[in-house]
Amino acid sequence: MSVLSRPYFHDEAAAFTHVESVLWPEGPNCPHCGNVGKIYELKDVTGKTGKVRHGLRKCAECRKQFTVRVGTIFESSHIPLHKWLQAIHLMTSSKKGISSNQLHRVLEITLKSAWFLSHRIREAMRSGEFTPMGGAGAIVEVDETFIGHDRSVKPKGVKKGRGYHHKHKVLSLVDRASGQARSMVVDNLKAETLTPILRENIAKEARIMTDEAGQYRNIGAHFEGHGFTRHGIGEYVSLEDATIHTNTIEGYFSIFKRGMKGVYQHCGKRHLHRYLAEFDFRYNNRVRLGCDDSDRANRALVGVRGRRLTYRRTDSYAAAGDSIN
Repeated sequence: MSVLSRPYFHDEAAAFTHVESVLWPEGPNCPHCGNVGKIYELKDVTGKTGKVRHGLRKCAECRKQFTVRVGTIFESSHIPLHKWLQAIHLMTSSKKGISSNQLHRVLEITLKSAWFLSHRIREAMRSGEFTPMGGAGAIVEVDETFIGHDRSVKPKGVKKGRGYHHKHKVLSLVDRASGQARSMVVDNLKAETLTPILRENIAKEARIMTDEAGQYRNIGAHFEGHGFTRHGIGEYVSLEDATIHTNTIEGYFSIFKRGMKGVYQHCGKRHLHRYLAEFDFRYNNRVRLGCDDSDRANRALVGVRGRRLTYRRTDSYAAAGDSIN
């Protein structure tokens, strides 16, 4: 049976049942008072439009009504829950992402709703993980890449000069053993900026691998070891030690760049961290790590709780310069 033929992608009642099974594995709990005891199920209740309110419950303690949507990215959304599940599946199963225009056409919702929906799903994909990567004997690759056009660096019309100073700077880390990636937007690539970030995100017992960039020159003093390759002379794997390379993280960047340029095309700096979370999520839950499309969608669904994102917080996509493609 095809994944998209499952009932919860097309039937609203089945969609609520599926989401409840993921978010309430031990039974419903009240998002208002935290009660997990006596909770009533209200059946066949209709709203002002005459439609049945699926999944409606009432807490015996605080006497308030709620559904599984409350306290999640689904709260206060007029988009049916089964369409949300379709969108989550499409975003988690598309290797390089899926555009808001495509979601708008497939889900038959407005482009504005598709753009907002996709950002809320990206918010659910953010891991919020702060545990240092690596450990004793582990290797963590570190590299940076450049994307888009950071208009905050120089005013429009001013000559930009050579280099990548006018682009958004992205710093990424990949733990070679676990295959996990972690990416973040940084203001600059100076050693005094990157060193504290690396020390917070990488265990001091780990070895790190970088290229020959100057900002990494003294980074080895903070870790078990530091290996680097000289890309400037065409060296991509050290001839003395085959473990010294950054090819793993370069592979991650290739997927990220193709997705951002080919699917999303461009985005504003204020939203770039969510796009990074999306690409990190898919990379960290890929097939090679034993995660298929259904597993990936369910893991994203677990993250919807407590991640509500309002439209005011995202601002207007037109003002943000964010892609709606």
